[in-house]
Amino acid sequence: MSEISGAAGDVVWQSSPPGSIYDYIRAASFSIGPDGLIDQWSERAAELFGMGPHQVRGRDPVEVLMPSELRPRGRRKVKEILDGKEWTGLVPFRAVGGRGPQGLAEVYVMPSETESGERAALCIVVDVHALRRIETDLASSQAIFGQSPFAFLLFGTDLKVRRANERFATVFGGGVTDHRGRTAYDYLSRAEADRLTAALTRVLETGQPVTDLQIVGVRPSDQERRNWSMNLYRVHNGSGRALGIAGVGTDVTHRHAAAREAASARRNLALLNEASARIGSSLDLETTARELLDVAVPGFCDLASVDLYQSLLTGEEAPPGRWESSGAESGGGSARLRRVAFASAVSDGPLTAPVGTDDEEYVPPEVGAVHRFPFSSLSASALRSGQVRAIPGEPGSLVQSSFAVPMVAHDTVIGLVSFSRTKGSEPFGERDRALAVELAARAAVCIDNARLYRREHERALILQRSLLPPGDPEAAGLDIACRYLPGNTATEVGGDWFDVIELPGHRTALVVGDVMGRGLRAAVAMGELRTAVRTLALLDLEPAEVLSALDEIARGLGTPSGAQQASRVAHKSRDADLSEVYLATCVYAVYDPVTRRCTFANAGHLPPALVEPGEKALMLDVPPGMPLGVGGEPFEQVEVDLPEGALLALYTDGLVESRDQPLDEGLTALRAALANAGRPLEDVCDHVLSTLNTGHGEDDVALLMARIQGLPTDAVGDWQLPREPRSVGRARELSRAQLLAWDLEPLVDTVELLVSELVTNALRYGEGEIRLRLLRDRTLVCEVWDGGLVQPRRRRARDTDEGGRGLQLVGLLSAAWGSRRTPRGKSVWFELALPDGGSVPAEPTVEQLLSMY
Repeated sequence: MSEISGAAGDVVWQSSPPGSIYDYIRAASFSIGPDGLIDQWSERAAELFGMGPHQVRGRDPVEVLMPSELRPRGRRKVKEILDGKEWTGLVPFRAVGGRGPQGLAEVYVMPSETESGERAALCIVVDVHALRRIETDLASSQAIFGQSPFAFLLFGTDLKVRRANERFATVFGGGVTDHRGRTAYDYLSRAEADRLTAALTRVLETGQPVTDLQIVGVRPSDQERRNWSMNLYRVHNGSGRALGIAGVGTDVTHRHAAAREAASARRNLALLNEASARIGSSLDLETTARELLDVAVPGFCDLASVDLYQSLLTGEEAPPGRWESSGAESGGGSARLRRVAFASAVSDGPLTAPVGTDDEEYVPPEVGAVHRFPFSSLSASALRSGQVRAIPGEPGSLVQSSFAVPMVAHDTVIGLVSFSRTKGSEPFGERDRALAVELAARAAVCIDNARLYRREHERALILQRSLLPPGDPEAAGLDIACRYLPGNTATEVGGDWFDVIELPGHRTALVVGDVMGRGLRAAVAMGELRTAVRTLALLDLEPAEVLSALDEIARGLGTPSGAQQASRVAHKSRDADLSEVYLATCVYAVYDPVTRRCTFANAGHLPPALVEPGEKALMLDVPPGMPLGVGGEPFEQVEVDLPEGALLALYTDGLVESRDQPLDEGLTALRAALANAGRPLEDVCDHVLSTLNTGHGEDDVALLMARIQGLPTDAVGDWQLPREPRSVGRARELSRAQLLAWDLEPLVDTVELLVSELVTNALRYGEGEIRLRLLRDRTLVCEVWDGGLVQPRRRRARDTDEGGRGLQLVGLLSAAWGSRRTPRGKSVWFELALPDGGSVPAEPTVEQLLSMY
């Protein structure tokens, strides 16, 4: 039976439950009578020695329990005990029938008396091995509990502290006894105490331990916020009865700090990796700025904005000033900036990040607005110094901390990015400062690259547009419509071009070409080739000859010279790339409105399309030839008679070919789109472009369309003249009559004079029959043909010469003149502007006439 105190102080008796201290120490008892023999034997003695009462009662204890070699001494001790002497000692023992000692007992012998007054003895026996085990367990428990560097607590079943070690007392103050009877609510906030109490209850009820329970609290000594890791497990006796809960607490504040630092480092690395992948995916300034904010918000901050110098956005060459005086009203400020991007992860947040200024008149700009930061602001200071400025949050503001980070590219500040965190987020630290600088630097390089690309792209576009025919080209006997569609802003400038060139005799050269490659070099090559085509066209060469000469020019443009030629072998791959830029395809066609005949030559270009009235569109069978710049192969030309009203289309591959549309399908679609060619030519152009879906933006598109009209018969005067002197007079008569029929009387005198000069030269220096032709269209053209191959050459006559001034006179009185070879000789021509409203072309002055002599 054991005794405990009740709630009212009453004594309550109860049986000792299993697993009591007696079970652990294995205590037993027996008694020795006056005769020295065992007279009482307890059940625990039977368990300890393995012998029942009937086996030992009435026998000599020394004989029963002790080995034979110890029996003489044992009998002496028994005698002394019966004489009234107490004795305590260690005695080896063995069970009945055993061989040798089986255990070691610590025996407590106390003399006693019987009812008759005789001497007897009461013996208490404890198993020494059990005692040693208990001592070891107690020492281990004390070492763990008392000497452990961890905070150790023992909670009772009522969840109150029963025992605390020195380490716990050191952290929470007082002595170890001062903490007895306390609960979790005496150390932690209510929320954290509720969590710990719930865990203690769960462990006590289920017996399942709880490991690494994270508890947050403060140390009373310094009120410093700490993190503890708690391990809880239930303590019970040998029979399994719960005695309480043991708790081991470890201060993991530094580990948490290190984990936060590691998490921050991983987050920063992830942000930098994301920034590398996302920022700069396009060559557009505004898009790049938005990509920066997409990475930063909300992964790095809650608010962010990007401001770029206005001068960079407008394409000015000079670097932006870092500070400007903006007038007496504002007192000065930064150079003008444009807000190009803003992002916020806070729905009710401010419109913009703070700039660190006390200027009450400063109004935060909206996206797209041009503004200046006040001179006294931290943002303006960041721009001036090129250094990061930390901007503290204002009282009552949602923003608690900000960084104003200058965007620096190639040692030049190009703008400012602001990062802000609102209340509820962790304030910026030094590691965040470094990340902010890195993000801004990466974005600055991409934005500067986008700015440089935009500048070069605009230059190339200006160059390319300047080389295309302005407005709507006009040509005799042709109704012309053209379209040029550049690729989208993300596509580099291409080398597509088209041209309409007026040739002598109211003929027209139609040109469409495409330089292989992209960028400024392709645009420059296109300009050089277009200029060469115009120059060759003025020589009035045959189309095949034009392409042959153009091929030589293209090869010359793509071939290194001088020092580059000397190192050609060492730079073979570089030269190959350079030559490839000047590879080009081209179609050159010459149309004669008098004969309605068109001569084509092709250098690797797509075939022209022709739609005759009432017929389906077809591709002209023009020998394709090799691209310009390849060389080694002659070009062929073909003549095609074009009926009145026919439609001719020249185009580049961007119209019919793309990643999603093979060339054959594109050509088929083009023929189908030209089915209704009888509509107005401008409408036909628009229909072709919309039908073929050229909005893919992968390549430039050039489309040149011409409807055949031809010169009316009454607009042409054509005569054959014999080779004799009287043909000069005959030529004047025919010219006068034709001009009068055309109501061009103001031009009669001039034409008669100039025709006389050309026919006289044909008689004097030419061969064969003479042909005179007058053509009236937008201008008047006069041509004199003969079979001679010698081209006329203008020269200055000496004062004593009677002749030699005819061509000078032609050049003086005509708007233009020249000569060209023909299949049977040559043609010398001049051109005059038609009278406008009855006005007469200006006569040459006396000084101009005297200059001929």
